[in-house]
Parts: sequence; C-alpha cells; structure tokens
Amino acid sequence: MKTSSEAHDSEGPFRVYTPATLGAAIRHYREEAGLSQAELAERAGLNRTYLSDLETGRETEQVKRILRVLKQLGVRMTLEKADW
Repeated sequence: MKTSSEAHDSEGPFRVYTPATLGAAIRHYREEAGLSQAELAERAGLNRTYLSDLETGRETEQVKRILRVLKQLGVRMTLEKADW
C-alpha cells in the first residue's frame, strides 16, 4: 500500500488507495484553490468537521464502501485537476 506522499507526484494525478490518500488529494486541491475548509464545506453543502475528517484520512462509512467496491472491481481512483 502506498502512503499519501507516494500516491502523488508533482507531475501526475493522485492515486487513491486508502482514505488517507483520498484525504491528501482533497486537502491538496482545496489549498491549491485557495479555500479554507469552512469555505469548501459551505460550497459543497457539507459540515466542516466532516470535511476535516475526510482530509485527515478518517475512514467514513461512505469512503469505506466506495473503496471496497473499487477493490472488488480491481480498479483504483485517480484524481487530477479538471479542465472544465
């Protein structure tokens, strides 16, 4: 299993293997957008503490389910900056 720092390099997308790598990606792109957790949470219709849990790699039930489905399919999620 890769750590959050191994799941991303400066040139490529984030490879999501665990709640921690998903959290690292969310935090990276939030900071890149210049948003605070409170600002992003408000825009996304989330509680700021839930967003904080995601960023710190807490294994929420939703994240656990998504990663379990992807694992059973033999695929992983990659996140990169959208061009839309």
